[in-house]
Amino acid sequence: MKTKKKKKPDIFQETCLSRQVLGLIADQWTPLVIYALEEGTMRFSHLLKRINGISKKMLTQTLRGLERNGLVKRVIYPVIPPMVEYSLTPLGQTLTEPILALRDRAGYSLRRWLIGSSLHCGLNLASLQKAQSRQQDYCHAQHEDKSSCHRFLLTACAKKVPTT
Repeated sequence: MKTKKKKKPDIFQETCLSRQVLGLIADQWTPLVIYALEEGTMRFSHLLKRINGISKKMLTQTLRGLERNGLVKRVIYPVIPPMVEYSLTPLGQTLTEPILALRDRAGYSLRRWLIGSSLHCGLNLASLQKAQSRQQDYCHAQHEDKSSCHRFLLTACAKKVPTT
């Protein structure tokens, strides 16, 4: 008797559930909103300050989409002016671990790429370490997570940071 092999999901098919889930979270702002809400319940203005570079319009659209898909809970308090708080639902909380893993992997890959390409862009190891140190200082000054500032290192590489 032959056993049927389970078919793996084909993410390239439009009807694949994995593809549909990926479509929910694979935009520029959704992972950042989920990551910010992992810290706890936040008001709109706090999210806007926490996520550097997002506009009010994009934050509104992102939060509405996450709420519509059951990933974020929106609570409106009947006060004047109205107070609205956002938090992750249990379903939304299931996405924090993969997003954190992606963040960590991106940081690891970027560091490996920078070290590997340092010869190509004229950086030596001392310059790279200096750039990393400045990146950490910048991140701490901005009250951001260190891993969210990788653009600084890319800029340093592009500008060929001097060793002095």
